[in-house]
Amino acid sequence: MDEPLVFKDPEGHHVSALLATPDNDTDRVAVLCHGFLSSKNSTTNKTLTRILTGRGIATFRFDFFGQGESQGPFEAITNTLAVGQANAAIKLLHGKGYRRVGLMGSSFGGLVSLLTAAGRTDLACLALKCPVVDFAEELRLEFGEEEMARWKATDTIPNIMGGAGRIRLRYAFYEDSLRQVAYEPARSITAPTLIVQGDADEHVPLHQSRRLFEALRVDKRLEMIPGADHQFTKGPDFSRMTNLIADWLTVHLS
Repeated sequence: MDEPLVFKDPEGHHVSALLATPDNDTDRVAVLCHGFLSSKNSTTNKTLTRILTGRGIATFRFDFFGQGESQGPFEAITNTLAVGQANAAIKLLHGKGYRRVGLMGSSFGGLVSLLTAAGRTDLACLALKCPVVDFAEELRLEFGEEEMARWKATDTIPNIMGGAGRIRLRYAFYEDSLRQVAYEPARSITAPTLIVQGDADEHVPLHQSRRLFEALRVDKRLEMIPGADHQFTKGPDFSRMTNLIADWLTVHLS
């Protein structure tokens, strides 16, 4: 069952969330962090919730600042702000009696999860779906010099999800991303970590996941799914990705 919740981040912004609990009582929960321009009700989050609650594990999914039902203009989001929200979510769950907490992040949510995990020692595990490790590099590669200059001049970016028109996003997001590269912080992560990415990912460079894997000093696993794109649009690819993540969370939260 999904219980709607609203909590506050360190800046006092209201964050919309859903706590999904299995039929039996549990002290195990997976925090699910969605990707850029997505929401707590992404297909990945909902699928993982169905699988995990069926295995007796609760899930907690929330909307990042300015996305879904959470407070704030999207244009003002930063990685730093999002990490504060992830930490606030974990604090809330500890207060509700959850003793074993796993963290899962998709793409941008993967970067947030990496930076969050690097600052904690109380996570049972970490699972990452095509994580952005260096968002500044990814944006430069995707946009090119001309588009980066236009972003700086207008505080707008192309709709990277393929929609028409431009999206308001302050250039401060890029400047913050330059300070929030996760390779070095990853060396401090203590939670067993899974990375899943398609080797045909058109957004996140494959070398980021490979370099991240090398930096991690914990029990770790890297799964590159042949032919899978960033969204895992092929049914078999999506099923493999979600089952790999669900299995990792299940084993380490047990």
